Amino acid sequence: MDKESLADFLRHRREALTPEDVGLERTARRRTPGLRREEVARLAGMSTDYYTRLEQGRGPQPSAQMLAAVTRALRLSRRERDHLHRLAGHPPPADDGYDHHLSPALQRVLDHLDTPAMVTDDLGRVLSQNRSAMALFGDESRFAPTDLRRSRFYRWFTEPVAQQIHPSDECAEYSRAYASILRLASARRPKDPQVRALVAALQRSSPEFVELWEQHDVSWRPRPQRKTFRHLSVGELVLDCEELAADGGAQILLLYTAEPGSTSADKLRLLEHAPLDTSEPAVHPDEDATRRPGRRT
Repeated sequence: MDKESLADFLRHRREALTPEDVGLERTARRRTPGLRREEVARLAGMSTDYYTRLEQGRGPQPSAQMLAAVTRALRLSRRERDHLHRLAGHPPPADDGYDHHLSPALQRVLDHLDTPAMVTDDLGRVLSQNRSAMALFGDESRFAPTDLRRSRFYRWFTEPVAQQIHPSDECAEYSRAYASILRLASARRPKDPQVRALVAALQRSSPEFVELWEQHDVSWRPRPQRKTFRHLSVGELVLDCEELAADGGAQILLLYTAEPGSTSADKLRLLEHAPLDTSEPAVHPDEDATRRPGRRT
């Protein structure tokens, strides 16, 4: 690990960004060139002290997960991401023919949206989400990249709490869609060990998934949908979801909007100003969740 070069690289990349680049408002009497350290730390979901020590060459070796968070916060290109990993003493993420890196251009789209939005890959792993989406869903990147729970699909089929965010009578539709997306991913990258590992784990853990997988349904396609969410703090929200596929369907941009003037629109505004609790999903408790048919943990 080259602490001095890592610190220098982080500082220069931070100073090259403006608040507008990352969707932040510019405040008066701003003396710091570029972003402030606390702003980068907030964007990366880490403490200001931890990031400051990295930039001053005093921190411990950051994990690959921390480097991924810094990559998103500083809007690094793929080449810059790989350079960051090398300076931190890690090999760059493996090139398996599929780009897991979110482009800075798409990240800027998220930064400037004032409604919940996020980008997922075709294994259900969130590549990036804006603050509104984090308030609605919780921190979807709280698991390590190698942890199967990083996939929303894995948690959906194996953890009863994951389905509590929607009314029980709507869950079957989500299950079919998620199995369909995984079928498409499996055909798109048949030799990808990450795809194979996720499918195998779900086949071992979820009879519901096995039943859907054997149907070989690939009818999923991006389309606008009206969805109901059950949030712990604000209760039920009805949101329109627009799904936009990119990179041949390997990445999906999800946009959630409320009908203007509706109760759900008011609740979204409340969420925008609520303090974030990123440790757990922000779903409404449902005592019947564990008794749904076809579920096993």
